Parts: sequence; C-alpha cells; structure tokens
Amino acid sequence: MKRHFYVLAASAALTGLTALPSMAQNFIISSSLPQAHLWTGGHMEDFMKILGDSSKGAITFTPFVAGELTGVGRELDALQGGSVQIAAPLLAPYHEGAFPLSDVTQLPTYGTDSPMVTRAFQQLLDSDEALKDGKSFYQYEIEPKGIRTWAIGATSAYSLSTAGKPLREPADFQGMPLRAGSAIHTLFLNETKSTPVTMPASNVYEALSRGTVNGLVLAVSDWPAYSLEPLIKDTITDVAIGHWQSYLAISNDAWAQLDEAGQKAFDAAAREAAANNAKVWDGRLDSVQKESTEKHGAKFTPVGELSADMQSFIAQSGANTWKVWVEKLEGQGHPAKATATLYAKIIREEGGRLPEGVAEYLGL
Repeated sequence: MKRHFYVLAASAALTGLTALPSMAQNFIISSSLPQAHLWTGGHMEDFMKILGDSSKGAITFTPFVAGELTGVGRELDALQGGSVQIAAPLLAPYHEGAFPLSDVTQLPTYGTDSPMVTRAFQQLLDSDEALKDGKSFYQYEIEPKGIRTWAIGATSAYSLSTAGKPLREPADFQGMPLRAGSAIHTLFLNETKSTPVTMPASNVYEALSRGTVNGLVLAVSDWPAYSLEPLIKDTITDVAIGHWQSYLAISNDAWAQLDEAGQKAFDAAAREAAANNAKVWDGRLDSVQKESTEKHGAKFTPVGELSADMQSFIAQSGANTWKVWVEKLEGQGHPAKATATLYAKIIREEGGRLPEGVAEYLGL
C-alpha cells in the first residue's frame, strides 16, 4: 500500500486546522544526540513547538535527549519495542544494513547546500517512482520496519579538513589517516588512497589532538558540537563529500493514536521543522567559518583554486564513489542504481551538480 502524505503549507499547520485530535496525546520523543547538536536543540525542539502550537496543545511530548532512553544506532529498536514513540532523529547511517539506500545523500556533489538536499531527500521519500518490484523508495526502505518517516534538515556539506599537513596535491592523500564517519566516506577516502579511520564524531577531538588522525570528513557547521574549531587548520570547500541525512520517525502504533487532523498536523510540522533546520545548518556554516578564520587562523580553500590535477583527482574520486556504492549494493540485491539515478535527477533539478562521469554512468 502506498504511503499517503498530507502535504500542507506551513501556515496551514498553524492557522488552517480547525479540527483538533479527538483526545489529547502525549508522546515520548527521544534524541540520542546532545542538546548542543542542531538535530536536538534545533530540529527536535522546533518540531515539538510547531506541532504543539498547531494542535493547540492537544499533542504534547515527554522529551529525552543525549541517549537518556536510547543510544546512537538503537533508535529503530526503541521504536519497534515501544520504549520511545518518536525518534528525532533516527540516525539511519548508524543502523548497519537496515537502511542501505538512505546513504544516497552522502554521495559527493558540487554546489549543494542543506536546504537543497533536504528538499531532495523529502522528494525521494514522496516519490511514487518504482525502484524494484513495483516498490518506491519509501515502500522499499521504510514501510517494512513498522515506522513512518520524514526528512530532517540535512547537514551542510561534508568537507575535507586537516589539523596538520594540508591537502594540496593528489600525493598528499597517500596514506594520510583521515576520519570517516560513514561507509560512503570510507569508500571516498579509499578512492583517494588515504587511510580511512572510522570513528564517531565525538571521538574526533581526542584523535586529532593525539595525531591519531591528521584530518576528517565532517560538516563545518558541526564543529561546535564537538569543540573542533581550535584544532582544524585547513578545509577544502565548494565540493560536498555528501550531506548527512536522517529521519524524523514515529512508530506505526503511535501514528495510529492520531486522528486525521492530528496526522495532518504532524506531517505539516515535520516538513516545516526540516525546512527550518536546513536554514540553521547553513547559517551556522557561515558563522563557524568566520569565527574559525578570525580566531584560530583556519583557512578555507575553494576546490576551484586548487591545481587542475587536484580538482580532477577529487572529481574522479567522487565519481568512483558513486560507482562503487551502486555496485556494492546492487550485488546485495538492493536497487541502488535506480535510487542513485532518481536522487541525481532531483539534485540536478534543485541546481546541484554531479562529479564528472556520474551522469554518463547513470544514463542521464
């Protein structure tokens, strides 16, 4: 059965819904991330306020943050087991093997920002285009898990940053230990011939301080959540090593507790909060760059100012990452090429660009 979306204007969520849920509902909502993270102190807080206002207090929340109820990568188990009713966020990339296609937003792109990728990912979720066995992305990736999901605000672009030796020529990557935060980051770093070191962002400060890694792949706007601004000295900009996306998720059992008006309000609030959060991510990007430059002497270098060899090397590494990701998941039986093709189409319609060779590989 295809997912039914209630697509409403944001203002309708606040003023146009005269019918309220038939009875008051209180939901346990949980984030495994600290309050300082933009998905907790930003998206989750905003979503609760929007939905609380639009339901005129008929929908309320009991929030838990910083892993008080469930840890990173355990959100799906918590939703399915009933210990939480809403995960904000459900961190799909940390659920190994459970959401194989949801990593698609982490594929390298050019000219993309948080609002663009947030819209693109929601369009992917909303799409009715069949990817395999007549199933859409949502039907294949989400429905079997007993939950309903929406995009949250995508992170700003993940960048290549170093605390020591800067990356200026292809040879600089050779063997350099660089932090990877996801499977796709590892694929990309493998293509550059560097040495990927997989670790959560919470461990990066110590690793950089001790020289365990020389640099990392991370969104610049995420640096303050992990106190990284004093350590990072050089960053390559204007090329995205993808954008990290995750889900706002509610269990089907909790969803069924809402009447139609409540479900409409929830859907509208989810979409509005994601759009708001995307703006915050990119707003922080500008402020972190400015402060890091002025206070800590950090340097931000657009990829277009690097040598032709370096630009070509990064582009080729990005294109190869698309191919390796697609072929790996296709080998596991997942419709990765159809997913990548649909996402690439949406990204180009939004104004983003693909690494050279990707469009030809996907037949676009």
